[in-house]
Amino acid sequence: MSNFSDKENNSPIQLTSDKVNFELTANDGTNSWFDQSFTWLVYIFSAITVAVFFVMTWIIFQEAKPAIGEFGIGFLWGQDWDVSNENFGALPYIYGTLVSSAIAIFLAFPVGIAIALVTSEKFLPPSAQTTLAFIVELIAAIPSVIIGLWGIFTFIPVIEPLQQWLANNLGWIPIFKSDFPVGTNMLTAGIILAIMILPTMAAITRDVLIAIPKELRTASMALGSTRWETIFRVLLPAGFSGIVSASMLALGRALGETMAVTMVIGNSAQISLSLLDPAYTIPSVLANEFAEANPGLHIGVLSYLGLILFGLTLTVNIGARLLVQWFGNKK
Repeated sequence: MSNFSDKENNSPIQLTSDKVNFELTANDGTNSWFDQSFTWLVYIFSAITVAVFFVMTWIIFQEAKPAIGEFGIGFLWGQDWDVSNENFGALPYIYGTLVSSAIAIFLAFPVGIAIALVTSEKFLPPSAQTTLAFIVELIAAIPSVIIGLWGIFTFIPVIEPLQQWLANNLGWIPIFKSDFPVGTNMLTAGIILAIMILPTMAAITRDVLIAIPKELRTASMALGSTRWETIFRVLLPAGFSGIVSASMLALGRALGETMAVTMVIGNSAQISLSLLDPAYTIPSVLANEFAEANPGLHIGVLSYLGLILFGLTLTVNIGARLLVQWFGNKK
C-alpha cells in the first residue's frame, strides 16, 4: 500500500492503492488572512450566542431568587395562587402548559407528516404541491393575536356544539366530563396551538423528505415495494432524526405561545382531567400579571415560572437529542 500526502501544503488528498479519498473540507480554512479572519468571526459569533444564553439564564435566576428562597422546590407542586397573601404554587400552570402542548403536537404531528408527504412525493402536479406548501407555510406569518381573535369569534362558536355533544354523550370518559363546556378550555387551546405549529412541522418535515436521496425510493420500488411501503419502511425511517427535530421545534413554540392561548384557554388556575374545563399556562399568567406585578415576591414567582418554562423547553430538546442518538445507535 502506498500513501501520498502533501505535508508541506497540508493537502487533504490521500491516495492509496485501495481508494482515493478526497476530503476537500479536511483543512481548517486558514490558508489566507481572509480565511483566518472569517474563522475568528465565526468563533466570536458562536461565543456571543452561548454568552447570551447564559446571561439570560442568570438574569432570570437573579429575579427569581426571592421566590426560590421563599418557596424552594415545593413551588413546583403548590396549587394555590393568592397574590394578596403571597401564597403561590406553580403546578396548575405547569399542568396547563404541558397538556395543551401535548394536545397540539398530538394533532399536528400526523397532519404535518401528511402535508409533507403530499407536497414532497409525486401525488400532485408540481404547481399544486408548491401552492399547497406555500399556503400552509403562510399560516406561520399570521400574528398570534389574530389567530386568537379568530378563535374567539369564529372557531369557538363552531366547536362549542361539538364539545357540548362530547360532554353529554361521552361524559363518562374523564377527559370529556364537564357540566357546562363554554368553549374557552384546554381542548380549544390545544387545537389552536396545533394550527399555529402546523407550518413548522410540515415545512421542516417536507425539507427532510426532499433531501432523502432518490436512489432509496428507486431501490425500494425496484425490489417490489409499493409506494406506501416505500414511504413507511424507507423514507420515514431514513428521515426520522429530521422529523423528530421538526416535532421538537414545533413543540417548543407550543410551550412558549402566549397571546392566542391566553385568549381561548379560559385562564383558570385549576387542575382538571377534563379537556373541556378552563385551564392556565405559564406564558398566559406571565402575560396577564407581569405588567401589574408588585416588586418583590410577586415578580420573583413570575420569574420563577419563566425559569421553569425555560427548563421545560431545554428538557424537551435534550430528550429529543437523546432519542435521535439512541435511534441512530440502534440502527
